[in-house]
Amino acid sequence: MALDRLIERIVATQNPTVAGLDPKLDYLPSYLKEEAFARHGKNLAGAAAAILTYNKALVDALCDIVPAVKPQLAYYEMYGVEGVRTFYETVAYAKEKGMFVIADGKRNDIGTTMEAYATAHLGEVEVEGEMFTPFGSDALTVNGYLGSDGVKPLLNVCEKLDKGIFVLVKTSNPSSGELQDEHIGDRTVYEVMGSMCEEWGKALPGKYGYSGVGAVVGATYPEQLAELRKKLPHTFFLVPGYGAQGGGAKDVAGAFDARGLGAIVNSSRGILCAWKKENCDERDFTGAARREAIRMRDDIVSVSGKASL
Repeated sequence: MALDRLIERIVATQNPTVAGLDPKLDYLPSYLKEEAFARHGKNLAGAAAAILTYNKALVDALCDIVPAVKPQLAYYEMYGVEGVRTFYETVAYAKEKGMFVIADGKRNDIGTTMEAYATAHLGEVEVEGEMFTPFGSDALTVNGYLGSDGVKPLLNVCEKLDKGIFVLVKTSNPSSGELQDEHIGDRTVYEVMGSMCEEWGKALPGKYGYSGVGAVVGATYPEQLAELRKKLPHTFFLVPGYGAQGGGAKDVAGAFDARGLGAIVNSSRGILCAWKKENCDERDFTGAARREAIRMRDDIVSVSGKASL
């Protein structure tokens, strides 16, 4: 099961964190942009080329200490077809370097349309009798608020090809409570969604106690995070909201179980823009990213403890 592989990477690196590869041109050192624009022009192709060089350098700097990356599709789609190609090449490069890849697409639809999303990001597509892998990520974020019709089409692909999903449960944004904190009977909407993840996960059991159906639960709501950890014993958490969004180590402590497992914590801007925060030479952007990733790892492990199978 795919999330077993993620758990094994977390234990091997002793690092329950994921680097979000959500690049904007403003995050890139000027010399990378100048080099790409000189080759391709100041256009979408030049922007996408600069981002790919940036991403590959970050992967090289992080792959031995960070178990996973999470590229957010919107940051690639905004550069059109060239940006989507950069997404594809980023996924392939990170996997080549041994990293687990979570495609952050928050896909949401039903029936054959959801099957098409599953095929694109996790599966294989047949063309005249020959099979091809479109993007090949290890896991995909999913919006489950269309109910089972929007999730079940993914489960067959996940089982067949050893993939996983992370379903939005309690998100980190300030307005999440407008819907997710409302009640269905005596339970909150997010609690109901979490229990659905537990149920869907029965189709994808894992050998370390967690299923292939994970949940997105934000660090910005630490009480709910701890509450859900107790109520969802077989659901692995992807935790956004650390760092730039305001969450710290104490806020994510409740996401982990007694083995130091149960969650992987995301940082995007904190790592991508570490060179700006340090005010170091822009050509040391990878060194700054690595230093921030190590600082984050040590911060999280101070509350999660050693990870063990």
